Amino acid sequence: MHHANVESVMTSPVVGVAPETGFREIVALLAEYDITGVPVLDADGRPLGIVSEADLLRTLAAQEDPGSLLPAPELPQSGPDGAVTAADLMTGPAVCTTPDVSVVGAARLMSRHGVKRIPVLDEDGRVFGMVSRGDLLRVFLREDRVIRREIVEEVLGRIEGVSPAEVGVEVDQGRVVLSGTVPEPYLVPIVLNLCRSVDGVVSVTDRLGGSGAPVAVA
Repeated sequence: MHHANVESVMTSPVVGVAPETGFREIVALLAEYDITGVPVLDADGRPLGIVSEADLLRTLAAQEDPGSLLPAPELPQSGPDGAVTAADLMTGPAVCTTPDVSVVGAARLMSRHGVKRIPVLDEDGRVFGMVSRGDLLRVFLREDRVIRREIVEEVLGRIEGVSPAEVGVEVDQGRVVLSGTVPEPYLVPIVLNLCRSVDGVVSVTDRLGGSGAPVAVA
């Protein structure tokens, strides 16, 4: 049993910008492609940073508003001609990943660094994909029948001593209910933990051996 990897959910090709790309052009790209951030790339396609909607929004928030009680944020430094570019706006260095990293690993990386999207790098360190929180959450759109089949074949069918014929598996909207029996009590937590690890599983309820205790996925 393996988790889906980043390459299976990422967006490619990538909409990127050069360091000298201007503020208005970045806003236009976000609107045109319905995205919330773009990587800033050097001449070789390697990532320098990320410009997100939050970075751009600081310019709007910094405008004069006599009716607001909140202080204005500091504006990014502009060039000598007043131009504000991707290099001025971006947050860097960019937190990146590779296509073979699992969706779980990518989710942990985003959580650790507090970012919503990360560039995906090829073996030469060039950006060839982007993965967002929304992309990772697509694993929860797996069909119930697919989840059930994986649990029966890849989990129950591979645990020594457990018979898939003696364990009932019901899946509804990603919520798994296990019933029936396993031969040894020590096998129950093993079954539960492996079921929690199946992509698309929202929660697991343990009714094995009649315990009926609900077990929620962390």
